[in-house]
Amino acid sequence: MRSSDRPVRSRSALSRRGPAVTATCAAALVFGVVAPVAAQPLPATAAQDNAARQIAALQRFKQVQTKAESKLDSRLLVEQKLRRDRAAAAAVPRVQTGAKVSSGGTVLVDITADKVSDDLLGSLTKAGAGIRSVSTDAGAVRADVPLAALTAVAGRPDVRHVSEAAGAITAAQQPRAGVPAKPESKEQKAARIAERVRAAVEARESGRAAVVTSEGDRAHNADTARATYGVTGVGVKLCALSDGIDSLEVSQAAGELPAVDVVPTQEGEGDEGTAMLEILHDLAPGAELGFASAFNSEASFADNIRTLRRNHGCDIIVDDVLYFVESPFQDGLIARAVNDVTADGALFFSSAGNDGNTGDGTSGHWEGDFVDSGHVVGKFAGTAHDFDPSATTQVFEPVSTESTSVPVTLHWSDPLGASANDYDLYLFDSAGNVVAFSQDVQDGTQDPFELLRTPATGAGLRLAVVKFNGQNRYLSLSALRGRFTNSADGLKAFTTPGVTVGHSAAKQAFSVAAAPANNPLPFDLETGDPANPRGPFPGAFDANSKLERFSSDGPRRVFYQPNGTPITPGNVGATGGEVRTKPDITAADGVQTSVSGFRPFFGTSAAAPHAAAIAALVLSGNPGIARSEVREALVNTAVDLGPAGFDARTGAGVILADRVLAYTGASPQPRALAQSPKVAPADGGDLVDPGDTVAVTLPVTNTGDADAVSTSVVVTSPTANVVITPRSQGYGTVAKGQTVNREFTVRVPLSHPVGTPVVLDARVTFAAAASPTRGTFSFPVGRPSPVAQTFSYTGPPVAVPDISTVGASVTIPVSGVGPASKVTFSVDGTTCTSAIGATTVGIDHTYVEDLVGTLTAPNGTSVTLHNRNGGSGNNLCQVVFDDSAAATFASLSSAVAPYTGTWRPNQSLTPFTAVQANGNWTYKATDGAAGDTGSIRAVSLHINGYVTPPPGA
Repeated sequence: MRSSDRPVRSRSALSRRGPAVTATCAAALVFGVVAPVAAQPLPATAAQDNAARQIAALQRFKQVQTKAESKLDSRLLVEQKLRRDRAAAAAVPRVQTGAKVSSGGTVLVDITADKVSDDLLGSLTKAGAGIRSVSTDAGAVRADVPLAALTAVAGRPDVRHVSEAAGAITAAQQPRAGVPAKPESKEQKAARIAERVRAAVEARESGRAAVVTSEGDRAHNADTARATYGVTGVGVKLCALSDGIDSLEVSQAAGELPAVDVVPTQEGEGDEGTAMLEILHDLAPGAELGFASAFNSEASFADNIRTLRRNHGCDIIVDDVLYFVESPFQDGLIARAVNDVTADGALFFSSAGNDGNTGDGTSGHWEGDFVDSGHVVGKFAGTAHDFDPSATTQVFEPVSTESTSVPVTLHWSDPLGASANDYDLYLFDSAGNVVAFSQDVQDGTQDPFELLRTPATGAGLRLAVVKFNGQNRYLSLSALRGRFTNSADGLKAFTTPGVTVGHSAAKQAFSVAAAPANNPLPFDLETGDPANPRGPFPGAFDANSKLERFSSDGPRRVFYQPNGTPITPGNVGATGGEVRTKPDITAADGVQTSVSGFRPFFGTSAAAPHAAAIAALVLSGNPGIARSEVREALVNTAVDLGPAGFDARTGAGVILADRVLAYTGASPQPRALAQSPKVAPADGGDLVDPGDTVAVTLPVTNTGDADAVSTSVVVTSPTANVVITPRSQGYGTVAKGQTVNREFTVRVPLSHPVGTPVVLDARVTFAAAASPTRGTFSFPVGRPSPVAQTFSYTGPPVAVPDISTVGASVTIPVSGVGPASKVTFSVDGTTCTSAIGATTVGIDHTYVEDLVGTLTAPNGTSVTLHNRNGGSGNNLCQVVFDDSAAATFASLSSAVAPYTGTWRPNQSLTPFTAVQANGNWTYKATDGAAGDTGSIRAVSLHINGYVTPPPGA
């Protein structure tokens, strides 16, 4: 489980009340259950006085805050003041801000701005910040900023707010951590992964390796469904978002995964993504795969959802991540991205969460209308919520002893970015001491949200919700992965269903609950719990199968449209809004993967990819099927696990692939695709000149699940005056897995400009719903110059900022070339050494494997030369990136540092062929992990143009 907190926002206006009100606060701090009476102070005790002093000290920090400080997260502001003022720290000895300050004095923050400008990014870099992610559309920057510099950042007029980085959690179910393991260094991590790759290759080559298949393949009848209907996912692209894919290369070396289309620089960290991809591939082995991290920020997560659909062609997207800031009551940043891709035709599957349910008594969730208790708890003003629906008043919600280090969120029914009703959240121990707090201001422009985290140890903890001012609202209080239980001193726990929250509850998303496929969860959620359920493997799910006890329940009440418009104007309480029936379906968890740490893989993180892969089989066997029909099939064929019909724990029930495919019908589909052609000039030469006639051999390969019958190809060209004969040719039947070739003749006009390629469009038709498919190819015209012209960066060294997506860039002007026939790129240097800070190398940089290098042409065409690969040694010197090289730069190890020689780049340089070379080229280097130093010193472009033919030639 990976998580991090997002601290709450600061209060900009405070009631300036005196000691009498403070005494009233103190009197109520340890109060728990009383008969209803008029609001009045209770007899004070030493513990109550201590708690009152702590709260008063916290509030005094805010009474004197500046305009800039009012835009700074309150916990960060308090942390600043506590570090500067020993007397202030002494006044709140037991209160922890929860701010995560690194040993270097920096804090990871999310900055919201009117616009993400170069000036803003430049000022952050100048302040010593490392830029982690930038979302121009959302106006958001995630950066690691020195704590001491935060007030100045918040003081910029274009900055709206600075908060501690929004925390997120994946939905893998793992035991609560004991003593934290010593963090693994990047050197140790690289060595571990390299050794596992080596071992996987050796085991595979020796025949000792056995591919690991998820038990969910059998439990969902996916194996028999593939055999019966002959569909494998061909023609579908399945994409996952999670923490990271550290072991992707290991899984590929072991034969567990094929190629994966990873969004550049979005590999993330961790391995839950790798485990999810293995599940997707196990159930839908013919589908293409893609991945992007969801852990770089809330805004980056939303951007990556859209990128996977729009730029990478993902038909089905699945994720397992929740950001704590996600509203239960309105589609936020991430949910709106889900709405966008589903409106565009994609299917989206998401984990329902592992936050428990009321049916199993595992929930730490309560929601309902605010009820004024008439009693004061906390600050200088405001009254506490009464959790008890009876005539007895209880302002505390008791938290179980084992609910340690869990995030507690409070949301209420105001629109995002426009909350004028101010609620606060406090955590007390049994003696009335404040152990955590969240008391941001909401005065009309903030989110209706507060967040705190329970301590690592402690018994007798209890939560209180205070309305500081404003109107009564509907509340949602959740101890995520925690539990509300009756306390030893008589407090009663109150829970309600509906902990499923955020983008998983988007209307068109499939929220997926979990049921074990095989062995039960091997640990108790809390001491004394009933036994965890066992799954049906090697059988399949049926009506006797059981839900995981941790699986989150619904439904989800929503009060606002995505744009903040009320669904039921004037009614934002328990009878208002709309109710979404979530989760939607149930799928398998507790399955085996080959990924270390996910053997077995429990949680709704594992369930969601099982459901997504079954949907991929449906799309594969039914090209063009309406997405609404896929939903209908999944829901209508699900095996009911709870009360008859839909229920708030399992949704429609557990899905079975054979039943779903029987409902939709499915048949194996051919997929005939044109491949890159072979070009041969009629004169027998190797080059095509203007006026030449060219023989073009065009292969068509069937990558589908069935033979492609009646296949034919039409070839056309958008290039002026090009003549193609014949225009169309029949390819007959292209058998499954086979390739058939036909030859076309292309005549290039004499007037065709040298250096401009001829473009060919191929339309492949065959007897199938997926027909036609299209491909675009080109071949160069003209004689490349044998002489490469060299253009070098001649400026001063440019420092590469540590762990920053902004990176460092150098410009290389090019002139006198025209269209490029070939481009290579070199990192230069005079004397090569691996010494740190060497001045005679082309790029001096510690741990080269952290670098990402991209080359961009004047027209904006960009190629990634090296992408966090090449080994953990230092410095690049006399390195040439050339498509004709025998080996890739990624194949290098730290043993050969400093890195020299000629290597194939991460991406081919062919997109630069025929690009107009004249203009400014840019090389950019970014560093992807902490602890590095280095600079770009000497780099060069080597460009071949075309030979100009003599007049009349």
